[in-house]
Formats: sequence, structure tokens, C-alpha cells
Amino acid sequence: MVSTPQQADLDAAIARARAHAPFLAQLIDREPALVADAPALLADPIAAARAGVDAPSEGAALRRERRRLALLVALGDLSGAYDLTRVTNVLSDFADQALGRAIRAAIRERTPDAEPRGFAAIALGKLGSRELNYSSDIDPILVFDPATLPAREREAPEEAAVRIGRRVVALMQERDGEGYVFRVDLRLRPSPEVTPIVLPVEAAISYYESQALPWERAAFIRARACAGDTALGESFLAAIRPFVWRRALDYGAIREIRDISHRIRDHHSRGQVFGPGYDLKRGRGGIREVEFFAQIHQLIHGGRDPGLRAPATRDALAALAEAGWVDGVEAQALSRAYTELRTIEHRLQMVDDLQTHRLPPDPATLDNVARLDGMADGAALVARLRPHVECVGRVYDGLAGEGGSQLPTGGEAMAVALAEAGLADPATAQRLIDGWRSGTYPALRSPAAREALEAVLPGLVKAFAEGPDSAAAIARFDAMLSKLPSAINFLRLLEAQPPLARLLGAILALAPTLADRLSRRAELLDGLIDASALEPVASVDDIAAEMRAGERGDDYQRLLERVRRLVGEKRFALGAQIVAGTSDPLEVSAGYARVAEAAIQTLAAATAEEFERSHGKVPNSELVILALGRLGGGALTHASDLDLIYLFTGDYLAESDGQKPLGAVTYYNRLAQRLSGALAMPTASGPLYEVDTRLRPSGAQGTLVVSLEGFRRYQEQEAWTWEHMALTRARPIHGSPAAREAVVQVIRRVLDGKRPKRDIAADAVKMRHEIATHKPPAGPLDAKLLDGGLVDLEFAVHTIQLASRKGFDPDLGRAIDALAAARKLKPGMRPAYEFLSRLLVVLRLVAPDSQVPGAATQALIARALGLATWDETVAQFERTRQEVRACWQSVRGKVKR
Repeated sequence: MVSTPQQADLDAAIARARAHAPFLAQLIDREPALVADAPALLADPIAAARAGVDAPSEGAALRRERRRLALLVALGDLSGAYDLTRVTNVLSDFADQALGRAIRAAIRERTPDAEPRGFAAIALGKLGSRELNYSSDIDPILVFDPATLPAREREAPEEAAVRIGRRVVALMQERDGEGYVFRVDLRLRPSPEVTPIVLPVEAAISYYESQALPWERAAFIRARACAGDTALGESFLAAIRPFVWRRALDYGAIREIRDISHRIRDHHSRGQVFGPGYDLKRGRGGIREVEFFAQIHQLIHGGRDPGLRAPATRDALAALAEAGWVDGVEAQALSRAYTELRTIEHRLQMVDDLQTHRLPPDPATLDNVARLDGMADGAALVARLRPHVECVGRVYDGLAGEGGSQLPTGGEAMAVALAEAGLADPATAQRLIDGWRSGTYPALRSPAAREALEAVLPGLVKAFAEGPDSAAAIARFDAMLSKLPSAINFLRLLEAQPPLARLLGAILALAPTLADRLSRRAELLDGLIDASALEPVASVDDIAAEMRAGERGDDYQRLLERVRRLVGEKRFALGAQIVAGTSDPLEVSAGYARVAEAAIQTLAAATAEEFERSHGKVPNSELVILALGRLGGGALTHASDLDLIYLFTGDYLAESDGQKPLGAVTYYNRLAQRLSGALAMPTASGPLYEVDTRLRPSGAQGTLVVSLEGFRRYQEQEAWTWEHMALTRARPIHGSPAAREAVVQVIRRVLDGKRPKRDIAADAVKMRHEIATHKPPAGPLDAKLLDGGLVDLEFAVHTIQLASRKGFDPDLGRAIDALAAARKLKPGMRPAYEFLSRLLVVLRLVAPDSQVPGAATQALIARALGLATWDETVAQFERTRQEVRACWQSVRGKVKR
């Protein structure tokens, strides 16, 4: 904020500055014109500081400008015309400009005719976040590009870069009668004790990708390219962005930040107690702890939510609160405390232009600082800061507390502890834990892994013991550990998130399908930290937008990997919703379908764009994707494959217009093959889906893609009853609105009767018999294939639809309602359909073999179906099957004998 100061406020500020700040008093005497014109000059202090400066060198000019700016910023601050944001932004912007001018001057001094490029400054710390102190040093990392950096003849780029860097530092921090510009601290670069002060950009990228320490991630939260060749700086930051913002959470980095905080408290113990002598920056409840609080949460959640990557501390707190990751009241309190602490920090520094953060222990000196700010005395200043410091300390202590106890390391004490915890089989648990501790698995052999294991074991044992089946949970957890290449981050995540450990226990105990996925991709658990993971997934459009929202410059392969990763995460989270009991299985089923549809749309568009680079487009033609089966009906399970038909519009004799033209039929068949491969090919994130295209015209004997006209002719003249039954749930999910509508019209005409006359009921009965013969039920709970199961109900509905030409809707529930309204189907079939669908969705996760599960899983199934007990579930299953059996029998009875 900047406002025009009242003359009275400005006069009071000048008087306080003269009386209580020797540095400012000297500036006031040296720059009377600035003081006289201050009300107008405060609107643009950087320009005002530069105006009229005549100096023999760039360094001298910068020092004079900095001196003049220091006076203007102080007057704006003390008079109330500037708030803290304005103060820090002005100081930071000047630092950017000064550093840029120093770089340009250093290069031009050595190579006067060369364009100053290939040398960039990356701002870290408070300069990076535009929160620079009144009397602050700056913490840049300097990088150069050997291919573009100007150098003298026979001079190696590395030597030129170091000489330029030394000159930049000299221009910034050399002192003369005008003072200095900024102190420069280059120690945040990699291994500063052995590396040159300017780093080759590729070497820097390699370091951060492979060797960087955890605290360096936090440092780069506030990084930006601030001066020099900013395009080079931006490309460097883009390259290391995955190092900073990881989707897979790194609780090692978070622990490192906490440890730094503890070390700061220990090292600066004299300044920890609040009162005279208190360290505003490093003390308990001080500025650094507000910054660390924000950065820890940014590291946890910023990899998944780019909106949380705000460099400035108060902006970060606001974003975290808005996203629901921190308490809004706490965030506001921390922000107010940060403002107060930084304001008083500036008062300390204005007195003598020293980089100090400590309240003076001497009462008279403390009184002087207080009066510079307009307070009565030091006691008033301490009283003003005390509630803020106590609030910050209390909030940060809650975040950084260690807590937890150790599990005994063996023998009878460990056996007793496991039994007391409530594990169902403590002897087996002890044997497994002993194996983990002895490094049975590769993921647990490093000291860091064993340390992480010991830290998490007490909470993990407690979580498993409180779960529905502790023996199954610990056995599956053991199987997970045996497959993980590294367990450190996974274990630290569980240590930091006790609720997540409890949910993990339930997943391992109850959902073998999810447990298997987790054993192959432990980072899937990260996504469950977000509370929204246990809520219904977004719309198809929103999911597709998330899938497309990669970094600029992402290529096709990166897009494929991102889509596959997001699909895996969202499907895992949907399954976890059933285990956690937070969602209706029918909504989860619809969520699975929305995720699949978004993936198909995203990959279809990206694959087509990539294909067009070589082969162009077929004029007046496009690919249309038709979903059938459960995807067409918008109701998948965790294990569903995708039934698709690929069509194309336009003339099948046309040719594409690219560098490598193809005929339309060849063009779309190759495009569809690539898309099917993108959907099904295994990668590091696993395959997306099994794709089934056998419902296309002529099945496996036909081409993968057919023209819309060919599809129409086939459906109207050749298709069999089972193909028309599949068509009742067909729904276009990719293509322009006009192309989709054209497909819908073809389907509508076929279903309305433009098809070969056949004995529909007889064909349906024959097909159902063949299914029963070749694909019998997997077990006593096979809600799909048992007689009276979903397949019988689907056959009954589709047979009635085709015979009566009524009730067509890809959504089977709505189709049942329409047939019931037309008095073609009993009203009770909608509840039967929903019961069987819920049961199928749940069983695919918790009992994929369709066998009767254990008691804990039985309880979960009953709860998911809205029933009290397993006995009620079994009874309802039998009643529903009887109803469906009767419905299907009524259809079979219409077959001519």
C-alpha cells in the first residue's frame, strides 16, 4: 500500500528520525531536496532516487541511489505512507535493478561490444520473495551458460564467469563515502566451500536433480530469476522445478527444516526468551518460525497444488488458509505477527543501517528504538510484540513437536508391548518387525531407513491395532515393504500423518486390490493427505483440465506419464473412499467413469495432435470415440476395462494433408492404435486400462476403425442382436458436438427399428446361455455372473428395450425407470439394480475373488450397502437375485418354442 502522507505525519517522521536514528539524521542533512519534495517523490521512490545522480561509475551511481532510496523508504515507512509490503517490494525491486546493472557493467567492462547475456542471478531468500529487509544482504546464486557468455580471446568461459562474478560482487558491496549498495552472500550455492562463485547452468541443474540437500528445496520455494539473462535464469528454474515441488512428499525435507529450527533455537539460545535482547528473526516465536511454518506446508502440498507456491510469506499463509491446509484464524494471526515483527526489525536497522535483528538489552537503547516508531518507551514496544511472539511460538511448537515413543527392540518387552497394543497376532507381528529391523528387505537397509522405521513403528502398530484386521494389515504391510525400492519417504509420511496411518491400516486389512497397487506405487498414499481425496471426484471437464495442466514445454511422453499418474491416484483415492466409508459406491462408480472419460479425451486430443505433426489432418473428417458397456453407462468398477468403438466422419477415400499423407482408413487406424497403446501400455506409473474394441463392426475380423457411414450400414443391415444390445448403452465421449450428434442419430435410428428383424428374446436367451457356459460365476458372491445377478438384469432390460423400442438410455438406472414408467418392467428393478451395482463395486476392491471374506470385510460390505449386518446383506442379496431371476424368466418365457 502507498498513500500520500499528510505533512504533519511526514514532519513527525522526520523529527523522530533526527532524534532516534543517526543514520537517517545524516541522510536528512545530506539530501534536503529529497526531504522537501518527499510527498511527491514517494509515489516512485526508485525513479526519484536515480533522478539527477551524476557519478563517475556505475558502482558510484548505485551507491548514491541506494543512499537516497534508503531515506525515501524510511520516510514513507515512518510516516505511514508505506505499509510493510510496499517497503519490502521497493527495496527488492531496487536490488533487482542494481544487480542487473552491476552484471551489465561487469560484462561491458571486459567485452565492451558484446551483448550482456549468458549470466543470470537467481534470487533466494527475502530477495526472492520480494521481502527484503531495510538493511539486508542479498543471497543470489549466479549461473552462466558457457555457450553464450561473452569472454575475451583465449579465455575459458569458466574463468570469464568467475571474473564477472567477482566484479559484480565488488560493484554491489564496495564501500566509499556514499556507503554501499548491498552486501552479497553467495554461500547458498551448492557446496560453497569448493565450488566457484558462478556455476555452469547444466552443472547446477545436475546437482539439484541428484545431490541437493533437503534444506535447499525450501530455499528454492522463494527463488526467481531476478537479474542478468533472465531467460537463462527462468530455464534453470524450470529445469529444477520438479526437485522443489514434488508430488511425492518428502518428509525428510520437512524434518530437515524442523531440525534447522531446533538448531537455530539452540545456537541462538540467548535470544530465545522474549524481552530485551530477544532475537526477532531467530527467537522462539520470531520471523523465521513464521516463514518455516509456511514453507513446511508449501513443501507438503505445493507439489500437487501450484496455487500454494507463493514466494512471499504472508501470501503463502493466505493461500494455505484458502485451500484449507492451515487454520484460517492461525494464518491471519501469523500474518499479523509477521507484519509487526518485520516492522520493528526495520526500526532496529534504521538506527545505524546495521543488519541487526535483536532487541537491545540496554533499556535506554530499547527506548530509543521504540520512540523511533512513535511509542512511549521500550516497555510499550515489548508489550506490543509479546502476544504476537507467544502466538507464533505456540503455533510453531504444535507443528514442530517431535512426540512419540520407541517400540521395545525385542524379547519379552516387545511381545508385551505388541499384545498391549491390541494386535491380534503379536507373535507374528514381532517376527515381522524383527525382520524389518534387521534389514531383511533392501528398502530398510540404510541407517536413514531404519531411523524412519523406528520413528513410525509406535504409531503404525497403534493404527494397525485399532484397525479392522491387524493381522491382515501387518502381513500386507510386510509384503509392501518387500517390494519397495526405498521406504524412507513413505515411512516419514506415515510418521507425520497419523490419520493416514490409520487409513493405511484399513486399506491393507480390507482392500487387497488397493494394497497391491500401493506395494507398487507407495506414493499413491500421498494423495490421501488432501481431504478432497475422500470426496466425489470433479466433473469430466475439470479432471481433463487437470490432466492437461502440465508445465510449459511438456512433450507428449510427459503428458502420457502425467495422465497415467493422475488416473492411478484418482482411482486409488476412489477405492479409499469405499474403505473409509465416505462415499456411496454408486458415486464412486460414477467417479471411476468420469476419470476414464477425462483420460480418453485428454489422450485422444494429445495423440491426434502428435500424429498430425507427421501426417496432417484428413479434411472435413475427425475421430469419434464411442463408449459402450459400463463406461457408456457411466458406471465403472475399479477393475473395469473400457469397451470402445473408434469411428471417423467424412469421406473414407480422402487423404490427409501432412508431410506424410495417408488415406483416411489407414490414417485413423494408425491413430486409434496409438491411442489404444497410450491407454494400455505399462509405464513407471502402471497401465491405465485394458481396452476392449471387440464390439466394433465385424469384431476382431474387422478394421479397428470404421467410417461413420460404414458403421451405419453395418448396424442397419448386418449386426447381430448382441451388438444391438451393446448399442443400448453406447455414448460418444470424444469428438466435436456435431460429430457426436451425428453418431447419436445413427444409433437412435437403429434402436428405433432400422435394423434386421430377429427373434430378440431367443437370441438373448442363447447368448446368456453361452456366457454361463464359458464364463461361470467366480464364487458365491459374484454379483455380476450368478443367476439373478447384474448380467441377467442387463439382458432383461436390453431385450425389453429392443423388443419394445422404448426406454433407451445409456444409464441403466434411468433406462429401468423409463421402462417401468412405460409398464414394460416391474418398478422394483431399480432398487435391485442399485443393490447389485453397489455390491459389485465394493467386491471388486475388497473381495475380488467373489468368495466370502472375513468378518472385518463383511462389516465393511454391509456398511457400504447401508445394512447393519452381514446376515442382512446375504439375505438382501438372495432376495434381489430372486427378483432379477423372476424378471429374466419373464423375458425368457416369451421365446417361441
